[in-house]
Amino acid sequence: MEVIKEFILQNWALILILFAFVVLLRTTGFLNVKSKSRMYALIVWLFLLTLVVFLEFLLEEQKALPNVRLALMAIRYSATPLIIAFIIYTMAINIRWYVFIPAYILTVIDIVSIYTGIVFSLDEEGILRRGFLGYLPYIMVGAYCTLLVYILIKRSNKRYTEFFPIIFLCFAFVSGLFLPFVLGKDYSKIFCITIVIAVFIYYVFSILQLTEKDSLTGLLNRQAFYASVNDEAKTINALVSIDMNGLKTINDSQGHAAGDKALSTIAICFLKAVTAKQTVYRIGGDEFVILCRRATEDDVKQLVERIKKNIAKTEYKCAIGYSFHTEAPESIDEMLKESDEKMYADKAAFYEASGITR
Repeated sequence: MEVIKEFILQNWALILILFAFVVLLRTTGFLNVKSKSRMYALIVWLFLLTLVVFLEFLLEEQKALPNVRLALMAIRYSATPLIIAFIIYTMAINIRWYVFIPAYILTVIDIVSIYTGIVFSLDEEGILRRGFLGYLPYIMVGAYCTLLVYILIKRSNKRYTEFFPIIFLCFAFVSGLFLPFVLGKDYSKIFCITIVIAVFIYYVFSILQLTEKDSLTGLLNRQAFYASVNDEAKTINALVSIDMNGLKTINDSQGHAAGDKALSTIAICFLKAVTAKQTVYRIGGDEFVILCRRATEDDVKQLVERIKKNIAKTEYKCAIGYSFHTEAPESIDEMLKESDEKMYADKAAFYEASGITR
């Protein structure tokens, strides 16, 4: 009973945040069913890791069961990269299972270390000793953190309001690389709550942005498009119109889930292509617009080429048109009409060349 009491006292704040996270997941529709299930699994993982850390330090204080303590250490060293890999798998669209492979390899190495000491070991007095691979877990965590931040930035809409939660998330993860060397092994006691707070705040920020984001693709929506046009009309001097070819055929022949996958996939292609002064919007079912601020015509042409190159790597096709003015025009509608006409001409040429009946 005393052990349970001590566990609750040390981890009460984490327990409360995890409970709040569960409530938030159940009361918001921000994520689809699969992503929500992964979030629930992540919450369970973090709670179990907290329990593992508590038991490990309890055994250290009691100087008991060194073999069990080694096993708990192997779990702790392996769990950190696994958890970050799982966060990437959950929060990033279209990331495959193989993101876990490096973490799995580290897990095997950590298990081997229980018997060989290549990563960690305990001396006769129960003091931790690092092996020649002792810093491998930290290197792995750093690599995963870098990948996570890169993916979130690459797939963001390149607006400063989206960078704040990403920077916060980055700071929380990076602290896990440096604080262990400042605070020593005691940092392990606050690692889980650090990760929980970081992911929870990022999720809350994401919810706050829901009113201007398309839930399927993560792109800015029609409402955000009109807001940008009104607020930034003096800087917008080019735009790109994009329409997916054959979405109806995919929906009719393969189902709407396949159509949703297609839209999500091409949305990622657009996000990878744009720069800081270019923003992507989904304004209709398979209709997208990219607003370009203070752009040159070469900037727009290069953007279109990057989009075509990215789309060519997928099984999907898109029609593209653009409108460019040296300075911001008086009417965005006229520019949109011009780019739409070029896009529809591109679409007609595609169907004529492919022999497909629209």
